[in-house]
Amino acid sequence: MRIVTLDHQGRRRVGRLTPDGLAVDLFTIDGARGALPLIEATAAGQPLPAVDGRVALAEVRLAAPLPRPRRNLFCVGRNYHAHAKELRDTVFKDNARAVDAWPIVFTKVPECVVGPGDEVKLPGAAITTQIDYEAELLVVIGRGGRNIPRSDALPHVFGYSIVNDVTARDVQMRHGQWDLGKSFDTFCPMGPWIVTADEFDGTDTRVRCWVNGELRQDARTTDLIFDIPTLIETCSRGITLYPGDVIATGTPAGVGMGLTPPRWLKQGDVVKIEIDGLGGIENRFVEN
Repeated sequence: MRIVTLDHQGRRRVGRLTPDGLAVDLFTIDGARGALPLIEATAAGQPLPAVDGRVALAEVRLAAPLPRPRRNLFCVGRNYHAHAKELRDTVFKDNARAVDAWPIVFTKVPECVVGPGDEVKLPGAAITTQIDYEAELLVVIGRGGRNIPRSDALPHVFGYSIVNDVTARDVQMRHGQWDLGKSFDTFCPMGPWIVTADEFDGTDTRVRCWVNGELRQDARTTDLIFDIPTLIETCSRGITLYPGDVIATGTPAGVGMGLTPPRWLKQGDVVKIEIDGLGGIENRFVEN
């Protein structure tokens, strides 16, 4: 099932994409928080809400499936073997930290989330001159829990989506802690929908990213240093995960920072991300 959050006739609605992908069956729930109430209800064992109409996908504007996540996004850094190597050999060459010891976990504020076709605002040269893209598979938690063992982690997944973990690299590196450089307004395009875990295998899928039509990133999630069950186990250590929490699983090699010379995003650039089985998002970067 593909869960969609959309804007139609001045209302924010939530529904499920029809099997042919051409229309959306609209649920009778408040769409202000996107798919979150649906995820919470499902985790509580409640049936899907009733449907009160159908609208053609071509007639709606897609929003992020979780327009405002319930709290900060859990995000994982340097989690593909090839990506860790490209940065170890360039940016982090003086950092002896073993990337396979523990996952690097940081957060993005929920207010930075935008939709799958929305514009991303460049903050301006006085704030940052090094804007980068990061194509990532997003895990959406269904059944919550604390101290979830790796062996029992996947049943806690409601579904999967796509995010672009947009990053101001100069701000990220300046502060050491990554949250500020990751959390500027509009720095987390998400979508196009959530595919439920019964219809998608996040442990082996292809992640690709294009900048202005040029393929920059291309990898499979089998290259993850820490797989999805391990990330759920890690993020739930002493911390209760709730329905609707999200974990961005890291980005493959090919980011602008890892190129020689680095290639930063600028006014008018278009970044497209596709993940097999999930669909794609495409966002234009514009001056704020």
